[in-house]
Amino acid sequence: MAAPISSQQSALHDDMQPTSHATNSSLGDAAGAEKGDLQVPTDYPDGGAAAWAVAIGTSAVLFCTLGYVNSFGVYQTYYQEHQLKTTSPSTIAWIGSLQAFFQFSGSLFGGPLFDRYGATVMRIPALLYVFSIMMTSICTKYWHFLLAQGIFGGISLGMTFAPAAAAVGQYFHKHRGVAMGIGIAGSSLGGVVFPIALNQLLRKPNLGFGWSVRIVGFIVLALLAPSCLFIKARLPPRNTSFFLPRAFKELRYTSLVGSSFFLIMGLFPPMFFLPSYAIAHGMSSELAFYLVAILNSASLPGRVIPGFLADRFGRLNMLFLAGLSTGILSLCWQACHTNAAILLYTVLFGFCSGAIISGQVVALATVPKDPRNIGTYLGMGLGAAALATLVGPPAGGAMVKNYHAYTQVSIFSGVVCLVGAALVIPAKLTAGHDLLSRN
Repeated sequence: MAAPISSQQSALHDDMQPTSHATNSSLGDAAGAEKGDLQVPTDYPDGGAAAWAVAIGTSAVLFCTLGYVNSFGVYQTYYQEHQLKTTSPSTIAWIGSLQAFFQFSGSLFGGPLFDRYGATVMRIPALLYVFSIMMTSICTKYWHFLLAQGIFGGISLGMTFAPAAAAVGQYFHKHRGVAMGIGIAGSSLGGVVFPIALNQLLRKPNLGFGWSVRIVGFIVLALLAPSCLFIKARLPPRNTSFFLPRAFKELRYTSLVGSSFFLIMGLFPPMFFLPSYAIAHGMSSELAFYLVAILNSASLPGRVIPGFLADRFGRLNMLFLAGLSTGILSLCWQACHTNAAILLYTVLFGFCSGAIISGQVVALATVPKDPRNIGTYLGMGLGAAALATLVGPPAGGAMVKNYHAYTQVSIFSGVVCLVGAALVIPAKLTAGHDLLSRN
């Protein structure tokens, strides 16, 4: 058995770069780049004002995008009790499911566009994303919500989120786990603020649904505007093909994409249905509304702390542990019946599942040897995993409708998360690492 490899040695092994200057590396050999022979030599700043400004700007972007999507549990419960009370939970869940799907599939284009044209590509989608929130505020029918919030909102936020996440990978290497953890922690913070804000605003009769959602839209606009200015590409753009299908020939990459697919499929059902599950077990609707905020609050340290640990003990190791613990907790969901048990479960699930999003982004970003391809690798990986968001929540809603219980949802989420964790193992072995090494 090979001796354990240190995290720094592993990082250098993953992304070994020549020492010549970057200006001498742009050989214009598009064919060589397409075959993976061309690497861009670069010394990662791994700190400094510009690098941390990108990380903080990314945190604000994810606060407004992933954080907002993570608050859909509030919308799910509100729609069931108000505008869409005659619509089944499974049908309503398609709104949030499509939003999550297009969020990740939007990355399929947002990532490559960033690699080719830089961070300016996120500015127009950011404005369109704010517009989608404003349009949601005037929706009255199911197809209105599906179009404005689910489809239009998902596409625009995906094309905003992917360039921001890819930019971090260009500035950090040794401390990429920490920087990405800080950036993605913004989604947890947003998942705390937005559910609480929406819960309070929706309960004010003088505001109503329309102005409650519009206030959220103005908050998003105020944060996205400066963030789009802070986030900039550090490396020159690549001029090869838009997508890089050769990446799927790498077993390490395909294993990580498969892992992301199953982890995302199992992650979303508990996030969507925890409030309605709690109400079904006697929790007041007021407290149940706060479960989404509690879950995302717990996921904040769950996304930052594993980032620090990933740089020290291995990025794939932390992704495996996140998937394993989340799967076990999902299987335990069905045993929680009292308020105390549900609250405890929410905190534990939030912490453990919080490392999945940051962990998979960091893991996918370590695969390309050329850092100019990080956006494309991320976009293609998240785009493929996006299909899982079309399965998880609607499947959970169908199970609730057919069985009038949540036991089947608990088992479904737990099993698919465990499958996702297991797929991290071949990704590690095919990279030439020992099973117990720190990478």
